Amino acid sequence: MKKSGLALFAILWLMLSGCDENAVYKGIEDIEDGTWYVNRAPEFTFQIKDTTATYSIHYIVRNSISYPYFNLYIRRYLLDDAGKTLDSRLDELTLLDPKSGKPYGDGLGDLFDHRINMVKNYRFAHAGTYTVRLRQYMRQNPLPEIYSVGITVEKEVRP
Repeated sequence: MKKSGLALFAILWLMLSGCDENAVYKGIEDIEDGTWYVNRAPEFTFQIKDTTATYSIHYIVRNSISYPYFNLYIRRYLLDDAGKTLDSRLDELTLLDPKSGKPYGDGLGDLFDHRINMVKNYRFAHAGTYTVRLRQYMRQNPLPEIYSVGITVEKEVRP
């Protein structure tokens, strides 16, 4: 009974935390066996209709407590609908406290979910289809204990 109650709680929590009225897009890709190869670059494609608004884009990362580093370097690419690179940047995501090793993010068991800012106050030049491509940029290939990566695109609320 306790296991089923915990599972029900986890499902409800995930459903409720996934509800965001400002979200334009949310995409997550599972990493098979928690082993992220350099040549695997998940892509997330979304539509932008309102070019007068500003947007925030966030990384979503799930790792295990056994992840061997405190950080994760990701090379991100923003592409337009013609495949032209509009932006490319290397970001450092801090997943664990560097001194204590205590994991950041929300944990359930030995897995931790992170929502880390990628871009704030971004204004898309034109309405259309955009793609964000993510590539792990660590010195280890394959990179162990990363179970999923993704993004959310949210319209920023004006006060």
